[in-house]
Amino acid sequence: MSDKVRYPREIWVLVGASFLIAVGFGLVAPALPNYATSFDVSVTAASVVISAFAAMRLLFAPLSGRLVTSFGERPVYLWGISIVAAGSLACAAAQEYWQLLLFRSLSGIGSTMFTVSAVGLLIRISPPELRGRVNGLWGTSFLLGSVAGPVLGGGLVALSLRAPFLFYGGALVAVTVLVWAQLRNSTLAARPADEHAPTMTFRQALGDPAYRAALTSNFANGWVVNGVRTSLVPLFVVAILHKPSSFAAIALAVFAAANAVVLPTAGSLADRIGRKPLAVGGLALLTVGTVGVGITDQLWVFLVASAVSGIGSGALNPAHNAAVADVLGVKARGGTVLAGFQMASDVGGVVGPLAAGAIADGGSYAWAFALSAAVVAVALALWIRAKETLPARVVTVDA
Repeated sequence: MSDKVRYPREIWVLVGASFLIAVGFGLVAPALPNYATSFDVSVTAASVVISAFAAMRLLFAPLSGRLVTSFGERPVYLWGISIVAAGSLACAAAQEYWQLLLFRSLSGIGSTMFTVSAVGLLIRISPPELRGRVNGLWGTSFLLGSVAGPVLGGGLVALSLRAPFLFYGGALVAVTVLVWAQLRNSTLAARPADEHAPTMTFRQALGDPAYRAALTSNFANGWVVNGVRTSLVPLFVVAILHKPSSFAAIALAVFAAANAVVLPTAGSLADRIGRKPLAVGGLALLTVGTVGVGITDQLWVFLVASAVSGIGSGALNPAHNAAVADVLGVKARGGTVLAGFQMASDVGGVVGPLAAGAIADGGSYAWAFALSAAVVAVALALWIRAKETLPARVVTVDA
């Protein structure tokens, strides 16, 4: 009879930290544009502050991967959170625009450090047969935190535009202390004593079809979900559906709700039937949903398509995250492999809105969403050709 297992305590520590970090990010995101313009700068200058965070995440990701390979996941994770905490508190104290820009940029460096290292920690502490569920749990915690953050942030902004940054910085200090205290003596989270543990390079990982497929699907997910969904959908609601801009929040909420409902089940299925079926099914739904959003002027079709896209993204994320973990394995050092995976999503989130926005301006929204769907379809084709990475099952999960 197979042994039953439970999630290691360290996983719950990281999931809780992920939720709190996402809450904090959701607190400052709505306040940041208005806070930036309070320094008597233009809207363009305020947008630069927002873009600087994403740009520093993207530029610093390769070095973050090398830091993880050299020093291990746990210290880089703690350094990363500490840098974001310090940057957020400094943003709250900024007296001039250039100071806000500098401190927000430094926060982007810390953000990519703890993101890359957090994925590495999850790989290290998650039993192979639980990777899908763990990634589903991780994704759900971050999504719920991202939803809760703006709700709480509204009350803080009413007090002061600086208040969300103070709250976020203080919360991150608490998270740093909590994670340090809970993981400092953890043998699961610690790097193996063997200094000759193998290192997997990015080039070596690219030789695996599953890793290439995961890179492409993360790029496509970043393009559609992190990029086009937040940049083009609000404009589409006004221009094509002829609804007030506030209705965009409803559309985004439908996507997020569908995503949150699917994530836990998708993670479980990825552990039971394999990563590939969930990735293929999720990408297929994301393709259909993306096309559906762009070709309709009917409200109900738009909302259904948004829900389908949310289901597709929710099915995909635990599967391709777990596949990357399978390729890397528990013992290998692969910071650049993890950084490359993260960068794929960040690049998609930057390129997607620019390309789709240009097509929407010069042609139509339908073609902009069709291009986005085509990017997802390319990832789907690669996943169809990829191999299954699910390890042989040796335990039964205690639900």
